[in-house]
Amino acid sequence: MMNGISKYIMITGIILFLIGLVMQFVPIGKLPGDILIKKEHSTIYFPITTCIVISIFLSLVFYFVGKFR
Repeated sequence: MMNGISKYIMITGIILFLIGLVMQFVPIGKLPGDILIKKEHSTIYFPITTCIVISIFLSLVFYFVGKFR
């Protein structure tokens, strides 16, 4: 039997795998509102809108998980 911490590590790994799999097919990033600065030899990317969208999505997921727990 698995103890508590190993169970959570495995669940976290599965969730990260599924997120990576979805991101292969659904391009999240480069949304309007993300800041991209290109100079001669460097590029700086600030995904502000992408972070806000992910934050809202995760907040809803955690809300519903907590609601039905």
